[in-house]
Amino acid sequence: MIYTPPEINKLLIKNFGSPKNFFSLPRLNKVVLNYRVAEARESQEALLAAEKELTAIAGQKPAVTRSKKSISTFKLRQNDPLALKVTLRGIRMYHFVEKLFNLVLPQLRDFKGMGNTQFDQNGNYSLTIRDQTYFPEVNLNNVSKIRSLEITLNITAASIADSKMLLSTLGFPFQK
Repeated sequence: MIYTPPEINKLLIKNFGSPKNFFSLPRLNKVVLNYRVAEARESQEALLAAEKELTAIAGQKPAVTRSKKSISTFKLRQNDPLALKVTLRGIRMYHFVEKLFNLVLPQLRDFKGMGNTQFDQNGNYSLTIRDQTYFPEVNLNNVSKIRSLEITLNITAASIADSKMLLSTLGFPFQK
């Protein structure tokens, strides 16, 4: 079930009591997807294939992240493509979160829930899925290389406990 922000707020108020200020409730602000493509410097086809995969996963066209300066030890020149990045907001964000929580994470091998240590000091949650083929939109016949997808859930919360409360209300599978 797709939760809209008013439904989330009603669940948060019901589960954890009435807040002093309605706007102090934690919210999911955005979801950022990073898709590193190491071979993009040498091969434009690899970048295009990765862009198709990330477009299918996210439902929106990714932006190419380029190097800011040259580093000779890594054979990296300025403006070389490094990765693809998508920022999801609104209804696309909630569709992706529902798909992530209900379809992708339970498919992971030996999955017992996600850890509590991936929160940063602002309450954002970061996780890495090491194989993009867990997503149902990715066509397995067209996958040339297994790549990892880094996902950051940006949460407007005062503390890590508030962020954890929001994610558990959304149905995030934490370790017991």
